[in-house]
Amino acid sequence: MPEIMYSAASEFVAFVGIDWADRTHAWALQAAGSTKIEQGEVAHTPETVEQLVLAWRQRFPNGRIAVALEQSRGALIFMLSKYEHLVLYPVHSTSAANYRKIFRSSGAKSDGPDAEMLLDMLVRHPDKLRPLRPDTVETRTLQLLVEDRRQLVNQRTRLSNRLTADLKLYYPQVLQWFEEPYAPVTLDFLERWPTLEELQRARPATLQRFLAEHQCRDEAKNQNRIEGMRKAIAATTDGALVTAGRMAVMAAVHLLRQLHHSIQQYDTKIDELAKAHPDFAIFDSLPGAGPVMGPRLIAAFGTLRDRYQSAADLQRYSGIAPVTEASGQQKWVHWRWSCPKFLRQTFQEWAGLTMQDCDWAAAYYQVQRDKGKSHYAAVRALAYKWIRIAFRCWKDHKPYDDSHYENALRRRTPAAPENASLELPIAWISCGGFQKIVSKNR
Repeated sequence: MPEIMYSAASEFVAFVGIDWADRTHAWALQAAGSTKIEQGEVAHTPETVEQLVLAWRQRFPNGRIAVALEQSRGALIFMLSKYEHLVLYPVHSTSAANYRKIFRSSGAKSDGPDAEMLLDMLVRHPDKLRPLRPDTVETRTLQLLVEDRRQLVNQRTRLSNRLTADLKLYYPQVLQWFEEPYAPVTLDFLERWPTLEELQRARPATLQRFLAEHQCRDEAKNQNRIEGMRKAIAATTDGALVTAGRMAVMAAVHLLRQLHHSIQQYDTKIDELAKAHPDFAIFDSLPGAGPVMGPRLIAAFGTLRDRYQSAADLQRYSGIAPVTEASGQQKWVHWRWSCPKFLRQTFQEWAGLTMQDCDWAAAYYQVQRDKGKSHYAAVRALAYKWIRIAFRCWKDHKPYDDSHYENALRRRTPAAPENASLELPIAWISCGGFQKIVSKNR
């Protein structure tokens, strides 16, 4: 192991590399100014980690200790982040794997050598790694909640698809009578009448009262539903299929009801945190934000204004910016694979929603489609542009003003008539190393 390279690392009294695992973590330590490497293991419990960190603190009572580990979020990094004298350097798994191949062409992974390898990265290239800088408690809480909420929504979708598949086997008419399988009215209906035989024993007045209690106010539609329920024919008479289907549907109804309640609780807490956030007015002003995407955008940008030096940093980090590769005379462009998937999903879904409220966004999307791009490629291109706009609003602490942006577009196209609509075809042009949108009639 070479001597320590001093630069940004000179402020540290020791360097540590940790290869984390589920039960036991391997660590390698090198004191500043020394070439000796010490190695050991620590069990994954708060008590044993506390003992190890206190031992390091007693040995190095003054100064800070740099710690590199192949984890940006997880139990170990959260456990270590409470110690103020530790400066954590998350290492991306792809970077660690590529660095590992320098010393082991097979790429073979082993806990002890991997801890030493992470230590080597930290000692040799401290300026290439970024220390972990936690955002405010409020922002990090919002970040965790919006991600967890999305996981619950995904679970609801999976269960809803399973419920739909089960109903198609023995009770398909329910999918015609109600639009959403996970809607409260659908769940209540299935809980009360889980089979067609049980439904057809109910009186029309009972069905009418049920629909009225669930705010189904379209009288004509209700009459058609009740008439369809009365005349419906069983999809199958196989007792085994009906019995198994009934059990599966009742289980799905119970789980979906619990998920629906949990999602509502998340929505309440997220709304409370978002409205109290200092940047709420900025992101609430953006088209398509709303009660769901607004908090997700707050979480996406965070509070630390110096985290991203330019909009391009965020575009690349989120995976919205494409990657260009070149070798010899070949050149190709592809989308970014290594990126925070939830962050990219947030920007793509938000960009898709902006087309409903913003004329120029809808026009720009249509231009991309007219060029032959797929729907998702066109939405990513629109998200690329929206990130630049939202980034400027975020940096300047100013809400988005659609008229201000439209006026900026008109100033860039002085040859256009004064009454020109922003729905005119538009396109990208290169200007000073950047891409900007202009009218094709300029």
